Amino acid sequence: MQLKHLISKTCVKCSTEYPADSNIMTCPNCGIEGILDFQYDYEYVKKQWKPFLHSYPGEDVFRFSLLYPLDPHGEKPRMQVGPSPLVRAPRLEKKMNLQGIFLKDDGRLPSASFKDRASIVAIADALSRKKQLITAASTGNAASSLACLCAAQGIKTVIFVPASAPPAKLSQLLTFGARVFAVEGTYDDAFELSLQAAKHFNWYSRSTAVNPVLSEGKKSGIFELYYQLEANDFPDHIFVSVGDGCIVGALAKGLLELKELGMINSIPHLNGVQSTGSQVIYQAWKQGREQIEPVAATTRADSISVAFPRDHIKAIRNLKKCGGSFMTVEDEEVFEAGYVLGCNTGIFAEPAAAAAFAGLLKRHSRGEIGSTQKAAVFITGSGLKDVAGAAKAASTSIRLNKGPQVLETVGEALSDWI
Repeated sequence: MQLKHLISKTCVKCSTEYPADSNIMTCPNCGIEGILDFQYDYEYVKKQWKPFLHSYPGEDVFRFSLLYPLDPHGEKPRMQVGPSPLVRAPRLEKKMNLQGIFLKDDGRLPSASFKDRASIVAIADALSRKKQLITAASTGNAASSLACLCAAQGIKTVIFVPASAPPAKLSQLLTFGARVFAVEGTYDDAFELSLQAAKHFNWYSRSTAVNPVLSEGKKSGIFELYYQLEANDFPDHIFVSVGDGCIVGALAKGLLELKELGMINSIPHLNGVQSTGSQVIYQAWKQGREQIEPVAATTRADSISVAFPRDHIKAIRNLKKCGGSFMTVEDEEVFEAGYVLGCNTGIFAEPAAAAAFAGLLKRHSRGEIGSTQKAAVFITGSGLKDVAGAAKAASTSIRLNKGPQVLETVGEALSDWI
């Protein structure tokens, strides 16, 4: 069915256009590197945006369906995704002398991850195609998100993860009823196997860098941020961590679309933050090219530990279009950022999510963010996903032996803290 708000989907590599409702997921001419990008009729969307928004019965991500490649009036999955809380951080504002710090806490979405935004839109697309089994490869978050949301829908999931994935994420998958294959190898090995399985068994694939529907769902983070802050209070800087490049590329597209629809006059500086132990996209961007040179990923922030980022072209190109930039942080800075975040806001972030806040701390320490400016940080996953990693910079507990002097010991231990 031809949808009025959709024009086509275009290969990011060779620019060939294909019908928006075609079943192809990647460009036949360019193969796996031919990632597709949906093109919308923005004049049509502009006219329909407010009426649709006002008539939509809820506040979940499907209120933005006019900028997804779906029938806005089609079947929606049962589980509600969004909006996630936008937390203001006055203690951090005072410490850092900034006018505003806003934390988009996607750790409080159904599976405790930003990835729910993509998964729920993929499920809606799978329902429209009458698919009852979805597969994915993941370091943990994308897969647990998919399994969680599919469990409510009664859709089966087959997941491929690297055997090194954190136990908490594997536990989520198994509890949600997924069939899980732990691959002896890297995330990239698991990714390749999931693609082979999807093709061989004709399964619906939730691989973001292959299925172009996924990145469209991730734009909802930007749209929610806009409506939670309004245009007159929109941040000067936005920070998000980067692994495959899918999230930052999608957020950049969302910003460009807000501008296209006349909802903002200028685009905030979007900062894509990578770990120095997995800085493939950053290096390509720094050298002014879109092609990447894969390296072994060594970062402890597992959700952004990617040796071969699949969505690098869209990430680099969209960030360039909206005037943003990439940066890197050390793992030690990530762990410290998670601790500072927890102590001052009560938000428990996994290392990959804390990397975005580490980016804000680094830019601020360099004097690159002025005292009159505001910043928003996407906290993309809960620390409960990787407790050992998230608590790496936290202090340890103090052992006590029961006895008459125990309260004196407590007082002495707290003397330089209270």
